[in-house]
Amino acid sequence: MKQMRLKLAMCAVLILAAAPAMARPAPDSFADLADKLLPGVVNIATSQTLKAPPKTALPDVPPDSPLADLFKNFQGGNGAPRHVTSLGSGFVIDPSGFIVTNNHVIEDAEQVTVTFYDGNSLPAKIVGRDTKTDLALLKVIPKKPLPATHFGDSDKARIGDWVMAIGDPFGLGSTVTAGIVSARNRDINAGPYDDFIQTDAPINRGNSGGPLFDMDGNVIGINSAIYSPSGGSVGIGFAIPANLARSVVQQLRQFGVARRGWIGVRIQAVSQEIAEGMGLPSRMGALVAGMTDNGPAAKAGLRNGDVITLYDNKPIVESRNLPRLVADTPVGKTVAIDVVRKGKKQSLKIQIAKLEDDAPAKVAKAAPPAPRAKSKLAELGLTLAPLDGAARSRFKLADSIQGVLVSAVGPASPASDKNFQAGDVIVEVESLPVKTPADVEQRIAADVKAGKSVTLMLVNRRGDMTYVGLRLN
Repeated sequence: MKQMRLKLAMCAVLILAAAPAMARPAPDSFADLADKLLPGVVNIATSQTLKAPPKTALPDVPPDSPLADLFKNFQGGNGAPRHVTSLGSGFVIDPSGFIVTNNHVIEDAEQVTVTFYDGNSLPAKIVGRDTKTDLALLKVIPKKPLPATHFGDSDKARIGDWVMAIGDPFGLGSTVTAGIVSARNRDINAGPYDDFIQTDAPINRGNSGGPLFDMDGNVIGINSAIYSPSGGSVGIGFAIPANLARSVVQQLRQFGVARRGWIGVRIQAVSQEIAEGMGLPSRMGALVAGMTDNGPAAKAGLRNGDVITLYDNKPIVESRNLPRLVADTPVGKTVAIDVVRKGKKQSLKIQIAKLEDDAPAKVAKAAPPAPRAKSKLAELGLTLAPLDGAARSRFKLADSIQGVLVSAVGPASPASDKNFQAGDVIVEVESLPVKTPADVEQRIAADVKAGKSVTLMLVNRRGDMTYVGLRLN
């Protein structure tokens, strides 16, 4: 059986969502809704010229040999540039000619042509595009106002709601499919702000960039990817939520690029071991593992080891919730955040800065995390050594890195289970800096004596700070 894999699919999905308060019965027909919405969905054709690869030298064979033709085939044609085209979908959001699609539909295109439901075609200009959310905004100049669609509230879409998709799969022309919302908040590792709506409305190659409608005819998603062994629909498709797309599209229209909020913090998920080590009641929140020097987070007083639980009155259930919320925050706005620091709740104010593509990646040295440490180093599988000149040279560690070197890790040990590697540097144990192997041993012994089940370490791993909860028993 072929391994299932995610494939970008030129796709369009209309999601018919039921009313938030009570479920709607299955519709007798989608015909009236489709008739109303089809004119607002378009086909997008792109073209580009690919340069021919350089020719490779052919083996010295007689010209009349059958091998001569074979080697020419391997060489790749006559060396002339190739003209390639691709197809996708999109939808009109403004009668004046603004059209939304996926970035991967128009990426690297030299020419973009939009064909409407009535068969008319117009050249399109790329107004702006955003690779992080796979969205793009096009503009055509129509002779008369165009039929336009409208964004709905994707947060109101519920699992099980009817949805409808319209697009141009395989270049066949306008196609309507229907299904339900299968899941919400899917992270498919497509980008840093994944929050996909999953649907079983059939979508295929060529549907990308098309709309996902609810039963009121509002766009609640933009179809972007499918899960498939062959590239064809198997009933698992993914759409970018309208509430995420709306703000990005507005910024593309205004600035030509997406302008995102940034606070200069690096976070990680709160694992079960980390939650135990820090004495947290649950795994809810985003653990601060590093901050940019003089960034908004550092200026606001955040510390390494803080667990952000509330941002602008919105709970951080999972760590991946935070980047999306920060990105959607207007630049310059001051927001309130709640953190848990050493078991106590604190409230801070932070002013949102603008995320730059080359935003500083330099992470400040750690301040304290929270509780615990462990028992015998040998049982944990850790062999430690001082961080001297020889160690720095061997593992290429900068002089600015301070702590205790992990020189070896025992196989099938608790340390190896947590991905400890030779060259890691233990910076802190239980929020306290360590400088010698004895420091680490003492912290762990104290945790064992106190009856703790997890010791919490701050580790510098190839230049990145990360918290590791190492189980003691």
